[in-house]
Amino acid sequence: MLVDETINRKIYGLITSFSLLDYQGGDNVVAVKINACVEPAKARDAVSDLALNNAVAVFIPARKISPSGAAGDYQESNLFSEEIIGDLAERGYTVVDVAPTGEVDPRNIETALKSGNFRSLSNMMHQFLTNILLIGNIDLILTRKKGGDMGFGLNTPFHNITARLTYRLVTRDPSGRMVILAAGTEQGKGLAGTMEDAAAKGLQNLSDKLKPVVADKVGRHLKAAAKRVQVKVSGIKDLGENFAVKEALQNIAWVTGVEEKELGSFVVTYPENTIYLANSIAQKGSFKIVNFSANAITINYLK
Repeated sequence: MLVDETINRKIYGLITSFSLLDYQGGDNVVAVKINACVEPAKARDAVSDLALNNAVAVFIPARKISPSGAAGDYQESNLFSEEIIGDLAERGYTVVDVAPTGEVDPRNIETALKSGNFRSLSNMMHQFLTNILLIGNIDLILTRKKGGDMGFGLNTPFHNITARLTYRLVTRDPSGRMVILAAGTEQGKGLAGTMEDAAAKGLQNLSDKLKPVVADKVGRHLKAAAKRVQVKVSGIKDLGENFAVKEALQNIAWVTGVEEKELGSFVVTYPENTIYLANSIAQKGSFKIVNFSANAITINYLK
């Protein structure tokens, strides 16, 4: 209900014109059919307000490698992506794996990385309702082939593959402008008796290097993006009830801090849209939402 109310407040002004196609009236019901012109940019902005700051969309395809060592088509789901997604999920973030959706062409990401034109990335954020996006591509390069001449009459006993990554971790500011949190290149080495195993070890080595980098940048961004929301609670009669309410607020997902100001008054540090905090409070069962805005929530304590 809270989400519906927020969307209803946002949609006014998005319809630029309309015409009435059909009308049916009854005793208590009137039904109309219209043809409306909706402004898509404003509609996207309205929906994007519901995107999660702690949700990360991940799309990093890797090129397959052929037995000859030549680069092949992109493999959208791969060991590197799975490792990154798993690490972020374990840290409590909401992760969207873009690859299974089939909505994004890996070649478009490669073009965006080379050209620096990231308009398509903003569309991805709107589509998946995330405010953080990790994109890139991986090239698997056969550095040394098994059986090759090492000199001194010796042959190489293993395939040596280098996994080379180009990536960007981006978000957007309140105005919608793209902001780069991290960017760069990284590489991992893999050594094994088969090309598949060497490629897997290269991707594993690459993910081990990048996981702490991504987690640190995302954590710093969320800490900087967190806002202080004033929560007013009526119906609290003593310190015991005040402490119980504070404990309930502290146990809400994504809440990073709760400060007591006075009896029934708290300041909650929260990195997401206030509507999600209001919804989480309402789900507790002991509270009824009276009102909420971008920076304040008023509730009744039902005990």
